[in-house]
Amino acid sequence: MSHALTQPRPGTRTPAAERPLRLVVVGAGGRGAAYAAYAAGTGRAVIVAVAEPDPRRAAEARALHPGAAFHDDWTELVENPPRADAVIIATQDSDHVQPAVRFAGLGYHILLEKPMATSEEDTRRITAAVRRSGVMLAVCHVLRYTPYTTGVKEIVDSGRLGDIVSVEHLEPVGWWHQAHSYVRGNWRREDQASPMLLAKSSHDLDWISYIVGKRVAKVSSFGGLMHFKPENRPATATENCLDCPVEQSCPYSAQRLYLSCLGNSDRERWPLGAVTDARTPEGIEQALREGPYGRCVYACDNDVVDHQVVVLEYEGGVTASFTMTAFTPFTHRKTRVFGTRGSLEGDGVRATVTDFVTGEERTHVLGLDGPDAGSGHGGGDERLVDAFLDALATGDASHILSDPATSLESHLVAWAAERSRRTGTVENLTG
Repeated sequence: MSHALTQPRPGTRTPAAERPLRLVVVGAGGRGAAYAAYAAGTGRAVIVAVAEPDPRRAAEARALHPGAAFHDDWTELVENPPRADAVIIATQDSDHVQPAVRFAGLGYHILLEKPMATSEEDTRRITAAVRRSGVMLAVCHVLRYTPYTTGVKEIVDSGRLGDIVSVEHLEPVGWWHQAHSYVRGNWRREDQASPMLLAKSSHDLDWISYIVGKRVAKVSSFGGLMHFKPENRPATATENCLDCPVEQSCPYSAQRLYLSCLGNSDRERWPLGAVTDARTPEGIEQALREGPYGRCVYACDNDVVDHQVVVLEYEGGVTASFTMTAFTPFTHRKTRVFGTRGSLEGDGVRATVTDFVTGEERTHVLGLDGPDAGSGHGGGDERLVDAFLDALATGDASHILSDPATSLESHLVAWAAERSRRTGTVENLTG
């Protein structure tokens, strides 16, 4: 018997609309904490249980949700399931599959942080579990939900550009973000997280397909780890930035990055919050000396790529190219959409449309600033949670902009691109 309060199917109504929705949180780190805080802050939901093994994160969650029951391990929740409508799963990538499958089996609807899982097999397991249980799944493809994306999608679907022929899309990871998350941080190794294309860019492959509105037919990819490796280490560099004679001239100085966060509430929350609770120079320096974030970027155990290009062919012949690179400012994605009657050039906030008949260029302000998780992905985080709560309250899964099959497809594209990058093949997804 399910312990969830409701098990609505698409198109049905549920008594949940008449009361606050009850949510469980598995993983109260940055993403889980943000989704839970926003959901509770709307007044439409209440957090009834949290599973978080880290004492600091658990204490922060307890302060925000004092009425919730707290557990060190999510398995304690499935052994004695609370009465709830849904679960937010925001553990580390490799820890998604087990709770997703178990909570689906108990009848909980699921808000699942991306990537869904770290292997193709586990992603299929999650998709099969939610289909079998009849629960709703919202994968956190937050870029689908931003005001900017809504505007671009409306322009493309309106026909103003004619038939879409090709797309160029750039993800500028940012030089310091790469060093923070993918060289020193939790997503630096494929065996501990997932390939970079999934950990960072599953958003983008999903987004391009959403804009094009067709399924991917063929994939090829190139790239690798070029810069952040031992052979590029300066001769006099030390193991830790605090002792390094070349620190002041190094673009990836940990001292410069984390000390510069002080006094900026957004940057103190992220990236500094991942490093330490301290908000003093002395506390930060202690964390850099004792923890992983002070390491020389050329002396880490990282293996994920720092640049990658993916080439896509969609059904019907539309093509797209996607570039992910570390070596940029940290800013919004950049996109060009080329159609038979016009083109669009966008930067995550504005989109300039050129009309081929009149030659007129018109710029539309569509989005919000703030490309990162700390600032809510340009409004995407909030809109995602709103859509999930709407789906729970009404039983109408159409509020969620990607169904399980669509989310699975975007992940399969990423794995196909990884196979291509490693083997030099063109991967055919239609046969």
